[in-house]
Amino acid sequence: QVQLVESGGGLVQAGGSLRLSCAASGRTFSSYFMGWFRQAPGKEREFVAAISGGGSSKFYADSVKGRFTISRDNAKNTVYLQMNSLKPEDTAVYYCAARAGWISNFNARGAYDYWGQGTQVTVSS
Repeated sequence: QVQLVESGGGLVQAGGSLRLSCAASGRTFSSYFMGWFRQAPGKEREFVAAISGGGSSKFYADSVKGRFTISRDNAKNTVYLQMNSLKPEDTAVYYCAARAGWISNFNARGAYDYWGQGTQVTVSS
């Protein structure tokens, strides 16, 4: 069982930056594939970024490529999402997710077993 707690959301102006954190419980964090998803009002939850257990493989949605960076610190059981050049359309609740092992369909919500409660990101124009 893994518990995930996101933090770092807030209100920022367009062009600004935020760094989200997701702290995980458990002693085998490095074996978990981690993902970030987001859900805007009235829209489906969508994939943002993912990272393999060791951190060597990273994947991004086209909409955030070049602006967002996913990373992890396995010693701290934490995964991060650095968000730069934020746009109003990035406004959403951001969720982190986890699954043990490797995931080939890392952009699918159903591929993950554990989810955090979410953190709100609001980008004003």
